[in-house]
Amino acid sequence: MDAIRLENVTKTYRVGEGQIRALDNVTVGIAEGEFTAVVGPSGSGKTTILQLMGCLDHPDSGTVRIKGQDVTRLGNDKRAEVRRDMIGFIFQFFALVPVLTAYENVELPLLLGGMKPPERRTRAMELLTAVNMADRADHRPDQLSGGEQQRVAIARALAPRPLIVLADEPTANLDTPNGRQAMEIMQRLNQETGTAFVFATHDPRVVAFARRVVEMRDGRLVDGGV
Repeated sequence: MDAIRLENVTKTYRVGEGQIRALDNVTVGIAEGEFTAVVGPSGSGKTTILQLMGCLDHPDSGTVRIKGQDVTRLGNDKRAEVRRDMIGFIFQFFALVPVLTAYENVELPLLLGGMKPPERRTRAMELLTAVNMADRADHRPDQLSGGEQQRVAIARALAPRPLIVLADEPTANLDTPNGRQAMEIMQRLNQETGTAFVFATHDPRVVAFARRVVEMRDGRLVDGGV
């Protein structure tokens, strides 16, 4: 069974008086443990795929299934539970909470999930250690470099032990050494935890690490879809 599967999904956005078809009858599945890049030019549908996989938007038609469950039929509260418990997110601009320390940012999804304080601390420090940020645990985002912020974001995404992590252009604001380091960390954690990673990217550095490449163009799959 796929971790996440889109079946015959179409998504259209209204722009002014016109419409843009972001996805056109797309079917693609992501197996547990995959390390996959979704590539294509701007406007090809990469980010829309991640938004639908992440329960951040609804398709106009078709289904999105997570572990076999059709999440398109769920209400907003249930979809929020799915996001919290099963999906991690990594963003281009890091999206750390500026008033929280690195440790508190990683702890936050555990707090929201109801984990008890001793377990939260153990889990958060375990992940900060895994991304080589334990010695910066008490620093706020404005005291960290871009590469360090992204490593904290990776740790936060993995904190609740998600089924899958969705990363939208995760290296776009990183220089070459920091981009490579971020990908090496995610690759290692993918192998160690079995968590699937899906990247929407233009970056050949990301594609070079991917074990599977899904190519999009004009809202349709060109290659790599199953």
